[in-house]
Amino acid sequence: MHVFPIIELGGIPFDLSSIIAILVSSILVFALARAAVSNLSVHNPSKIQNFMEWVLEFMHSTIASTMPMHRAKRFITLGTTLIMFIFISNLLGLPFGIVTDVKEELKWGNVVVISQETIEEHGGYAHVAWWKSPTADIAVTAGLAIVVFLLVHILGLMMNTKHYLKHYFEPYWFFFPLNVIKEISKPVTLALRLYANIFAGEVLIATILMLGWIGFPLLSIWQGFSIFIGAIQAFLFTVLTMVYISQATVHEEEGH
Repeated sequence: MHVFPIIELGGIPFDLSSIIAILVSSILVFALARAAVSNLSVHNPSKIQNFMEWVLEFMHSTIASTMPMHRAKRFITLGTTLIMFIFISNLLGLPFGIVTDVKEELKWGNVVVISQETIEEHGGYAHVAWWKSPTADIAVTAGLAIVVFLLVHILGLMMNTKHYLKHYFEPYWFFFPLNVIKEISKPVTLALRLYANIFAGEVLIATILMLGWIGFPLLSIWQGFSIFIGAIQAFLFTVLTMVYISQATVHEEEGH
Protein backbone atom coordinates (compact mmCIF):
# COMPACT_ATOMS: atom_id res chain seq x y z
CA MET A 1 0.00 0.00 0.00
CA HIS A 2 1.23 3.50 -0.81
CA VAL A 3 2.43 5.87 1.90
CA PHE A 4 1.73 9.56 1.56
CA PRO A 5 4.40 12.12 2.54
CA ILE A 6 3.28 13.78 5.76
CA ILE A 7 5.05 16.64 7.51
CA GLU A 8 4.14 18.07 10.91
CA LEU A 9 4.27 21.79 11.57
CA GLY A 10 3.27 22.92 15.03
CA GLY A 11 1.89 19.46 15.72
CA ILE A 12 -0.46 19.62 12.70
CA PRO A 13 0.07 17.00 9.96
CA PHE A 14 0.13 18.17 6.32
CA ASP A 15 -0.11 15.79 3.37
CA LEU A 16 2.35 17.05 0.75
CA SER A 17 0.70 15.11 -2.08
CA SER A 18 -2.62 16.87 -1.38
CA ILE A 19 -0.96 20.28 -1.11
CA ILE A 20 0.86 19.81 -4.42
CA ALA A 21 -2.36 18.66 -6.12
CA ILE A 22 -4.38 21.58 -4.70
CA LEU A 23 -1.83 24.05 -6.07
CA VAL A 24 -1.93 22.36 -9.48
CA SER A 25 -5.76 22.39 -9.50
CA SER A 26 -5.86 26.08 -8.56
CA ILE A 27 -3.33 26.97 -11.27
CA LEU A 28 -5.26 25.01 -13.91
CA VAL A 29 -8.58 26.65 -12.98
CA PHE A 30 -7.00 30.11 -13.05
CA ALA A 31 -5.23 29.40 -16.37
CA LEU A 32 -8.45 28.12 -17.95
CA ALA A 33 -10.42 31.15 -16.76
CA ARG A 34 -7.67 33.53 -17.90
CA ALA A 35 -7.45 31.93 -21.32
CA ALA A 36 -11.23 32.14 -21.74
CA VAL A 37 -11.35 35.93 -21.19
CA SER A 38 -8.28 36.82 -23.25
CA ASN A 39 -8.91 37.95 -26.83
CA LEU A 40 -12.69 37.99 -26.44
CA SER A 41 -14.57 38.27 -29.71
CA VAL A 42 -18.25 38.61 -30.55
CA HIS A 43 -17.93 37.66 -34.23
CA ASN A 44 -15.17 35.04 -34.05
CA PRO A 45 -15.05 33.53 -30.53
CA SER A 46 -12.39 30.95 -29.76
CA LYS A 47 -13.22 27.38 -28.79
CA ILE A 48 -12.30 28.02 -25.16
CA GLN A 49 -14.48 31.14 -25.12
CA ASN A 50 -17.40 29.10 -26.46
CA PHE A 51 -16.72 26.44 -23.83
CA MET A 52 -16.70 28.94 -20.97
CA GLU A 53 -19.86 30.60 -22.27
CA TRP A 54 -21.53 27.19 -22.26
CA VAL A 55 -20.33 26.54 -18.68
CA LEU A 56 -21.65 29.92 -17.51
CA GLU A 57 -25.03 29.39 -19.21
CA PHE A 58 -25.23 25.89 -17.75
CA MET A 59 -24.45 27.17 -14.25
CA HIS A 60 -26.92 30.04 -14.61
CA SER A 61 -29.76 27.68 -15.54
CA THR A 62 -28.74 25.23 -12.80
CA ILE A 63 -28.63 27.87 -10.08
CA ALA A 64 -31.85 29.44 -11.34
CA SER A 65 -33.56 26.10 -10.75
CA THR A 66 -32.77 26.38 -7.03
CA MET A 67 -33.69 30.03 -6.38
CA PRO A 68 -35.42 33.06 -7.97
CA MET A 69 -33.75 34.35 -11.14
CA HIS A 70 -32.77 37.72 -9.67
CA ARG A 71 -30.90 35.96 -6.85
CA ALA A 72 -29.22 33.40 -9.12
CA LYS A 73 -27.07 35.92 -11.02
CA ARG A 74 -24.91 36.83 -8.03
CA PHE A 75 -23.90 33.19 -7.42
CA ILE A 76 -22.85 32.26 -10.98
CA THR A 77 -19.18 33.01 -10.30
CA LEU A 78 -19.22 30.95 -7.10
CA GLY A 79 -20.92 28.00 -8.80
CA THR A 80 -18.59 28.08 -11.82
CA THR A 81 -15.48 28.23 -9.63
CA LEU A 82 -16.69 25.37 -7.45
CA ILE A 83 -17.61 23.02 -10.27
CA MET A 84 -14.39 23.71 -12.22
CA PHE A 85 -12.11 23.29 -9.21
CA ILE A 86 -13.78 20.11 -7.97
CA PHE A 87 -13.99 18.54 -11.44
CA ILE A 88 -10.32 19.22 -12.21
CA SER A 89 -9.33 18.02 -8.72
CA ASN A 90 -11.32 14.82 -9.19
CA LEU A 91 -9.43 14.01 -12.39
CA LEU A 92 -5.89 14.83 -11.31
CA GLY A 93 -5.20 11.34 -9.98
CA LEU A 94 -6.32 9.60 -13.19
CA PRO A 95 -3.56 10.23 -15.77
CA PHE A 96 -0.54 9.04 -13.79
CA GLY A 97 0.94 8.47 -10.37
CA ILE A 98 4.29 9.62 -9.03
CA VAL A 99 5.58 6.91 -6.70
CA THR A 100 9.10 6.52 -5.34
CA ASP A 101 10.63 3.81 -3.16
CA VAL A 102 12.17 5.14 0.04
CA LYS A 103 14.54 2.90 2.02
CA GLU A 104 15.97 5.47 4.44
CA GLU A 105 14.39 8.20 6.55
CA LEU A 106 13.45 11.11 4.31
CA LYS A 107 13.87 14.66 5.57
CA TRP A 108 13.42 18.13 4.14
CA GLY A 109 15.77 20.20 6.25
CA ASN A 110 14.88 19.33 9.83
CA VAL A 111 11.37 18.19 8.94
CA VAL A 112 10.76 14.43 8.76
CA VAL A 113 8.70 13.45 5.72
CA ILE A 114 8.97 9.66 5.94
CA SER A 115 10.18 8.32 9.28
CA GLN A 116 12.38 5.26 9.72
CA GLU A 117 9.63 3.69 11.80
CA THR A 118 7.21 3.97 8.85
CA ILE A 119 9.76 2.38 6.52
CA GLU A 120 10.30 -0.54 8.91
CA GLU A 121 6.53 -1.04 9.20
CA HIS A 122 6.44 -1.58 5.43
CA GLY A 123 9.17 -4.21 5.30
CA GLY A 124 12.25 -2.05 4.87
CA TYR A 125 11.05 0.23 2.08
CA ALA A 126 7.99 2.37 1.52
CA HIS A 127 6.17 3.19 -1.73
CA VAL A 128 5.71 6.94 -1.34
CA ALA A 129 2.92 8.45 -3.49
CA TRP A 130 3.57 12.11 -4.33
CA TRP A 131 0.50 12.59 -6.53
CA LYS A 132 -3.23 12.03 -6.12
CA SER A 133 -6.56 13.76 -6.59
CA PRO A 134 -6.87 16.30 -3.75
CA THR A 135 -10.53 15.36 -3.33
CA ALA A 136 -9.38 11.83 -2.42
CA ASP A 137 -8.27 13.38 0.90
CA ILE A 138 -10.98 13.80 3.54
CA ALA A 139 -9.23 16.92 4.86
CA VAL A 140 -9.67 18.64 1.48
CA THR A 141 -13.34 17.74 1.02
CA ALA A 142 -14.02 18.65 4.66
CA GLY A 143 -12.34 22.01 4.07
CA LEU A 144 -14.55 22.67 1.04
CA ALA A 145 -17.65 21.63 2.99
CA ILE A 146 -16.77 23.87 5.95
CA VAL A 147 -16.30 26.86 3.63
CA VAL A 148 -19.73 26.16 2.12
CA PHE A 149 -21.24 25.72 5.61
CA LEU A 150 -19.89 29.09 6.80
CA LEU A 151 -20.90 30.83 3.57
CA VAL A 152 -24.46 29.49 3.72
CA HIS A 153 -25.07 30.64 7.29
CA ILE A 154 -23.36 34.02 6.87
CA LEU A 155 -25.48 34.70 3.78
CA GLY A 156 -28.59 33.54 5.65
CA LEU A 157 -27.91 35.94 8.51
CA MET A 158 -27.10 38.83 6.18
CA MET A 159 -29.76 38.42 3.49
CA ASN A 160 -32.67 36.75 5.28
CA THR A 161 -32.12 37.32 8.99
CA LYS A 162 -35.67 36.97 10.33
CA HIS A 163 -36.73 33.92 8.32
CA TYR A 164 -33.30 32.29 8.62
CA LEU A 165 -33.39 32.37 12.43
CA LYS A 166 -37.07 31.42 12.49
CA HIS A 167 -36.54 28.18 10.54
CA TYR A 168 -34.58 26.69 13.46
CA PHE A 169 -37.82 26.65 15.49
CA GLU A 170 -40.11 25.27 12.81
CA PRO A 171 -42.58 23.65 12.80
CA TYR A 172 -42.44 23.86 16.63
CA TRP A 173 -39.90 25.34 19.05
CA PHE A 174 -38.87 21.96 20.47
CA PHE A 175 -37.63 20.95 17.01
CA PHE A 176 -34.65 23.28 17.54
CA PRO A 177 -32.13 20.48 18.39
CA LEU A 178 -33.22 18.44 15.36
CA ASN A 179 -32.90 21.45 13.07
CA VAL A 180 -29.38 22.13 14.39
CA ILE A 181 -28.42 18.49 13.76
CA LYS A 182 -29.86 18.78 10.24
CA GLU A 183 -27.70 21.83 9.51
CA ILE A 184 -24.57 20.15 10.86
CA SER A 185 -25.24 17.03 8.80
CA LYS A 186 -25.19 18.99 5.54
CA PRO A 187 -21.42 19.70 5.39
CA VAL A 188 -20.69 16.21 6.76
CA THR A 189 -22.57 14.52 3.93
CA LEU A 190 -21.08 16.93 1.36
CA ALA A 191 -17.55 16.07 2.46
CA LEU A 192 -18.05 12.31 2.83
CA ARG A 193 -19.91 11.82 -0.46
CA LEU A 194 -17.22 13.54 -2.52
CA TYR A 195 -14.33 11.95 -0.64
CA ALA A 196 -15.73 8.41 -0.68
CA ASN A 197 -16.41 8.36 -4.42
CA ILE A 198 -13.03 9.75 -5.48
CA PHE A 199 -11.00 7.80 -2.92
CA ALA A 200 -12.69 4.52 -3.88
CA GLY A 201 -11.91 5.21 -7.53
CA GLU A 202 -8.23 5.82 -6.83
CA VAL A 203 -7.95 2.71 -4.66
CA LEU A 204 -9.40 0.66 -7.51
CA ILE A 205 -6.95 2.22 -9.99
CA ALA A 206 -4.04 1.36 -7.66
CA THR A 207 -5.36 -2.21 -7.41
CA ILE A 208 -5.64 -2.52 -11.21
CA LEU A 209 -2.07 -1.24 -11.66
CA MET A 210 -0.85 -4.11 -9.46
CA LEU A 211 -2.06 -6.51 -12.16
CA GLY A 212 0.60 -5.23 -14.56
CA TRP A 213 -0.05 -5.35 -18.32
CA ILE A 214 -3.09 -7.58 -17.78
CA GLY A 215 -4.92 -4.73 -16.12
CA PHE A 216 -4.33 -2.11 -18.86
CA PRO A 217 -7.63 -2.74 -20.75
CA LEU A 218 -9.58 -2.62 -17.49
CA LEU A 219 -7.67 0.51 -16.45
CA SER A 220 -8.70 2.33 -19.64
CA ILE A 221 -12.35 1.44 -19.08
CA TRP A 222 -12.28 2.46 -15.43
CA GLN A 223 -10.54 5.78 -16.16
CA GLY A 224 -13.27 6.65 -18.65
CA PHE A 225 -15.91 5.78 -16.05
CA SER A 226 -14.00 7.80 -13.42
CA ILE A 227 -14.24 10.92 -15.60
CA PHE A 228 -18.03 10.50 -15.58
CA ILE A 229 -18.07 9.96 -11.79
CA GLY A 230 -15.81 13.01 -11.29
CA ALA A 231 -18.18 15.19 -13.33
CA ILE A 232 -21.26 13.93 -11.49
CA GLN A 233 -19.69 14.50 -8.06
CA ALA A 234 -18.57 18.03 -8.98
CA PHE A 235 -22.10 18.78 -10.22
CA LEU A 236 -23.75 17.34 -7.09
CA PHE A 237 -21.49 19.28 -4.71
CA THR A 238 -22.15 22.54 -6.56
CA VAL A 239 -25.92 22.02 -6.90
CA LEU A 240 -26.31 21.09 -3.23
CA THR A 241 -24.32 24.18 -2.28
CA MET A 242 -26.74 26.34 -4.25
CA VAL A 243 -29.74 24.54 -2.74
CA TYR A 244 -28.42 25.20 0.78
CA ILE A 245 -27.78 28.87 -0.07
CA SER A 246 -31.30 29.15 -1.45
CA GLN A 247 -32.80 27.57 1.67
CA ALA A 248 -30.93 30.04 3.89
CA THR A 249 -31.47 33.22 1.86
CA VAL A 250 -34.87 32.83 0.19
CA HIS A 251 -38.04 32.63 2.27
CA GLU A 252 -41.20 30.99 1.01
CA GLU A 253 -43.06 34.17 0.04
CA GLU A 254 -40.16 35.38 -2.07
CA GLY A 255 -39.75 31.98 -3.68
CA HIS A 256 -43.31 32.16 -4.94
